[in-house]
Amino acid sequence: MTHNPVDRLIAGFRGFHALYYEQRPERIRDLVDVGQKPKVLMIACSDSRVDPAIITNSEPGEIFIVRNVANMVPPYAPDGAYHGTSAAIEYAVRDLGVEHIVILGHSRCGGIRALMASAQDETALSGRDFVGQWVSICGHAGNHDHSDDAEKAAIKVSLENLLTFPWVAERVSSGALDLHGWWFQIETGNLWELNRETGAYDKRV
Repeated sequence: MTHNPVDRLIAGFRGFHALYYEQRPERIRDLVDVGQKPKVLMIACSDSRVDPAIITNSEPGEIFIVRNVANMVPPYAPDGAYHGTSAAIEYAVRDLGVEHIVILGHSRCGGIRALMASAQDETALSGRDFVGQWVSICGHAGNHDHSDDAEKAAIKVSLENLLTFPWVAERVSSGALDLHGWWFQIETGNLWELNRETGAYDKRV
């Protein structure tokens, strides 16, 4: 018997509704009455295997999440164009006052593999309207031979790009904001965190 994937999502929503609106309504009531006050902005990949709320077991209202291809942060560019990721970063930092920003990368990332392909062949993504230009944000990270290394390098580039936003840099300098680079290894379930002093990734889980 074939199951409609949308019906599966609706069934999941019923479970969410039962938990947070029937069994634990105080959580949602507080979020409605007081508003959201997340302490963490997480910039994650759109990959369906890496849902930040699921893998961190987060509650509603706990993390402010931005997802895009390969969890990339573009450099600061207030040029009047459309900047979805930058707008979300600005809102999280300047309006919500988050205290931490986490770049969450992962293994087997299709966006990073696209970056690596374009580094080897400039025409590799010529049939795509947006992906090639987007992943070029992390340019030189695609020069690695192994995708794990490229994924970790791209996280570093995004952290560097975060500091080009003046109001991010100001808060980091004052100690009001901390930046973190995480790499999730899908195959093993392990989490690795960038050590900003050594440049290496330390195993956390």
